[in-house]
Amino acid sequence: MANLPVRIAAAGLVLALPFAGGAALAQSPENPATISISAEGDATLVPDMATVSLSVISQADDTSTAMADNASAMQKVIAALKEDGIAERDIQTANFSVSPRYEQVKAPDGSTQSEIVGYEVRNGLNVRVRDLAKLGAVLDRAVALGVNSGGGIALSNSDPSAAEDEARREAVARALAKAETLAEAAGVSLGNVLSISEQSSMPQPMMFARSDMMMAKAEGAPPIAAGENTYTITVNMTLAIE
Repeated sequence: MANLPVRIAAAGLVLALPFAGGAALAQSPENPATISISAEGDATLVPDMATVSLSVISQADDTSTAMADNASAMQKVIAALKEDGIAERDIQTANFSVSPRYEQVKAPDGSTQSEIVGYEVRNGLNVRVRDLAKLGAVLDRAVALGVNSGGGIALSNSDPSAAEDEARREAVARALAKAETLAEAAGVSLGNVLSISEQSSMPQPMMFARSDMMMAKAEGAPPIAAGENTYTITVNMTLAIE
């Protein structure tokens, strides 16, 4: 009987440990309840600049003639661009290549084989035109001087920051309005903004194909409609709810 109090005390100590551990866990902070939403905002801006790709393609029986013809035409194009007010920093070589031209010829035994019949030189420029009123005339003169292939025209803005800020504010306002609607429907209150991020979307360039270049050569300066660029911002936001 003398040992009984000791055993009871030991049992009491063992039973107390789980309760002590449970109290410590209860004091650790829980993850807050949150709500996540996304919304878009957009703003438009009239373009004030164009980036144009212009190429001269020359063909000849030998490389030296093809390169000489190409260089002569391209030098005239670059000189004309500068005369039209295009700064040297806005004229950049985009690509240059020399390649053989092949034709399928029939051999005496009746088979066909590829044979080099000449050479082709391609020289391309990327040109920034900062005065859109000159764009049609610049294209017309470039085609007249030897440009016979074109890629795309990207109508852009030299400083789109004002439109992007407007789109950003609209996206945030829409996201907060959406969060308030969801919180009201769920019967909870909104807390602080815990995180916010954004993605932006740039306007797509207008394409100006090679066939349009040939038409421009025949009919004069092509009309260019600037239209508007739309800048879109998507905002992702997480808020605490109470």
